[in-house]
Amino acid sequence: MTRTRAAAGAVALVVAAGGGMPALAQAVNDYPTNARVEYVFTCMATNGQNREMMDRCSCAIDRISEILPFRDYVSAETVLRMRQTTGERAGMFRSMPQMTENVANLRRAEAEAEIICF
Repeated sequence: MTRTRAAAGAVALVVAAGGGMPALAQAVNDYPTNARVEYVFTCMATNGQNREMMDRCSCAIDRISEILPFRDYVSAETVLRMRQTTGERAGMFRSMPQMTENVANLRRAEAEAEIICF
């Protein structure tokens, strides 16, 4: 009975370590296709609308996604968009330390992506 439990535990451990980890990592850091495409379109609009820029911009979002979880990416993008608006509500997006930190993390990921891809 003990031997059977040990074997079952070993199989569960192998499955969890081998089969479950890539799926978990992908679920944590994978960006939806539409978010990647939006980034590439915006990047190409800024840097040039040609094949070379499409490859470089695609590389950049791939690197960013390796560094920054999608949840943090969305948070930083939201803060940046809200900072462009006016009014009292937009002011909190400029002054809160956590929001400033989110944007700083995105900027660091973008800088690393730029070094690698551009």
